Amino acid sequence: MTTNLYVHNDKFIAGITMKDEAEFEHNNMALHACTNPDYIVENRKKLATSLQCELSDFVCANQTHSANFHRVTLEDKGRGATQMETAIADTDALYTYEPNIVLCSFTADCVPVIFYNEVKGLIGVIHSGWQGTVKEITLKLFEHLAQVEQCNPSDFHVQIGAALSQEKFEVDEDVYAKFKNLGYADEFMYHNNLTRKYHIDNQLTVKRQCELAGIPAEQIVMDRTCTYVESAGFSYREDRKCGRHLSFVVRKGD
Repeated sequence: MTTNLYVHNDKFIAGITMKDEAEFEHNNMALHACTNPDYIVENRKKLATSLQCELSDFVCANQTHSANFHRVTLEDKGRGATQMETAIADTDALYTYEPNIVLCSFTADCVPVIFYNEVKGLIGVIHSGWQGTVKEITLKLFEHLAQVEQCNPSDFHVQIGAALSQEKFEVDEDVYAKFKNLGYADEFMYHNNLTRKYHIDNQLTVKRQCELAGIPAEQIVMDRTCTYVESAGFSYREDRKCGRHLSFVVRKGD
């Protein structure tokens, strides 16, 4: 099983699963975009084993490109792990203080954001496709964590995972206008006069949102793997029937 581990220390494990020809459905992790759900469950079980936990420790959401987030409690443990019906509804970001819970986010071109806060023992994942980015889900969640959960933004460490590159993320004027209206994304966009398309760097826009929330730039790391170009990437732009990567984070506890 191919997995990019971003963080692996005595307190936190975080990473993203990648496409792997040797696994069921090429290591697809998504129940909402698969041929055989049983294969997806098997792939997830294999990931759980590699993380030295159980699949029942996973928590998944039904992602809808919203700006909605959810604080995961012990009662949520196992939601969406083996069937879509139990997933947390209409939610694109999860966070928790609970140890030994694996928070999951699914992407194929969209930007996955993984974060942890050692001081608070808090972890989280965000699914930020372009719609989530223009709705500022990342900025809104970190503002919530600062105001409601009393987190100091400078205590966060953020990993921005593999996503569609600026070169491959071409859009028409309607999407460009939405990014333009953010007021801070201009330097992450350019216009191709030949194709009359705009190209947007969604990863850098999300990184800017983290910075606007007060997170130090040196504590934000980006994986610039393009999901369209790289053979280990699932790309919805390339193939509408593709699988999904699973971004994950867990805080180890006793």
